[in-house]
Amino acid sequence: MTAIATVDISRWYAGGTEADAVAAEVDAGLQRAGFIVVTGHGVDQGLAAAVRAASREFFALPDEVKQRYSVPVGGHGWIGPGAEANGYAEGTETPPDLKESFSLGAETSTGDPEVDRIWFAPNVWPAEVPALQTLVDQYTAQMRRATWTMNINHYPPVSVVGEPEPGQFRIGPHTDFGTVTVLDREPGAGGLQVYSDAEGWEDAPWEPGALTVNIGDLLEYWSGRRWPSGRHRVLPPQPHAPEEDLVSLIYFYEANHDALITPLQPPIGAVSGLAPVVSADFIKERLDAITVG
Repeated sequence: MTAIATVDISRWYAGGTEADAVAAEVDAGLQRAGFIVVTGHGVDQGLAAAVRAASREFFALPDEVKQRYSVPVGGHGWIGPGAEANGYAEGTETPPDLKESFSLGAETSTGDPEVDRIWFAPNVWPAEVPALQTLVDQYTAQMRRATWTMNINHYPPVSVVGEPEPGQFRIGPHTDFGTVTVLDREPGAGGLQVYSDAEGWEDAPWEPGALTVNIGDLLEYWSGRRWPSGRHRVLPPQPHAPEEDLVSLIYFYEANHDALITPLQPPIGAVSGLAPVVSADFIKERLDAITVG
C-alpha cells in the first residue's frame, strides 16, 4: 500500500464527470502526502531524454570548466557539490548534499535591478554543450504556463563523491519552497523517498513516462494547510549500487515574485487566521536557510 496516488490527467480533457473525478483524485492524493504521480500529461518523453543526455555532457566536464558557470544557491548556472544542505530547511543539520545542479529560470525583467538580480537573472549557457540551450527551451516551452525555475540535478556515484558521511543524502529531508514541482526522474536504489503520516518514508512509485508532482510550502500555506507540502529526500548511493549515476529534471511552477498570497479559509482551508504573504519574501527566506556557509 502506498500513500502516493497515480492519476491519469488525460481524463481531465473529457470534461464533465471525468474532470470532476480527476480533481477529486488529485485533491485526495495531495491531502495524503503532498505528492502524486501523473500519467497522460502529454509532455514529450523523447525531449526529456535529450535534455538529460545533454546535461550529462555538461556534468562530465572538468570542474575547472564548470566553474566558469558557477553561481550561488538561487542563481542561474552551475551550483557545485557542497553548496546545499536541504535538511537545514527543516532544522536538520546534515552534511552537504551529494549533488550538483544546473539551475535555470524565467528571464522576465521587471526593471527593478534588485528584483531582477535575485529572481530574473539571465540564464548562463555552457559553450561546451551548445545543444543544451535549445533543448531546455523546447522542454520548458512544453512545461510552462507561469513564472518558473528549473534545476537539472546530477547525483554522482560513490567513485566521484566518496563514501557518504553518517546522515548524508543526495538531497536531505526537506519540503520544496514554492508552489508546484514537476519532476522527471530516473529510478534508482538511491532514489526519491516520500514521507506521509500513514506510511512513513517510502520509495516513490515510478513508471516509464510518468511525472512526479508535489506541492511546496507556499501552496500549502495558500491552501490554508489543506494540502501538506510534500516532505521528501533522495537517498545516498546504496551499498549494492555504488556506481549508480542519476539525473533529474526538476521544474518549479511559481507564483509571480510580487504575488500576494491570501490563504484559503475554512471549510476549504484547514485552518483560519493565516496572514497574507508576498511570494518572493516567503521563498527567499527558505533559499537562504539551505545555503551552506
